[in-house]
Amino acid sequence: MLLREHPIRSTVAIFFVRDPALIPPPESPVDFEIASVNLKSIPSKYRRQIVEFDSFETPGTVIVDPHQRMLYLTLEDGKALRFGVGVGRDGFAWSGEALINMKRVWPRWVPPEEMVLRDDVAAKWANGMPGGPENPLGARALYLFANGEDTLYRIHGTNEPKSIGKAVSSGCIRLPKSRYCRALQPGAAGFESDRALGRKCNRAAPERH
Repeated sequence: MLLREHPIRSTVAIFFVRDPALIPPPESPVDFEIASVNLKSIPSKYRRQIVEFDSFETPGTVIVDPHQRMLYLTLEDGKALRFGVGVGRDGFAWSGEALINMKRVWPRWVPPEEMVLRDDVAAKWANGMPGGPENPLGARALYLFANGEDTLYRIHGTNEPKSIGKAVSSGCIRLPKSRYCRALQPGAAGFESDRALGRKCNRAAPERH
């Protein structure tokens, strides 16, 4: 990574240039074992469960309700697989409609330029962090695109299960890694759609244990 200071109208702007030779492959060549999550670290209402869900969306559509900190994977027969998620903090939350154009296993993390310039951890990995157990994108990631362009938002696993149910991220939607992520991996049963919606939902019935 090369950092430079550039004067613009008596101010100083800092920008950087990535080194393509140092950017890791999109996915790790190693398929690591996914560690289990201690469910005691996640409140019961945010744990994976099947709920009644009145929706006109195609089964397999991902719907994120950032206000309730919930993600729904729509199923057949008016049901959905519901997960508690971590969402973006104020000023970073995602909303809208997107297509899931990529699904990756143990993905690399290449932080956006604005994150590199404000965050020391991101700056350390300005050229990208290889996929693996320590990578903040976790074991699986879905890449959200709108109008043919990468939104830079992801739905991904997290190494911080205590962040589930909280608004703490830089905009991405966090799921606990482990079996939660397997439900959203490429080729998972019931995940035939490539649509993702970010919006407030009022149609989910009380959970069934």
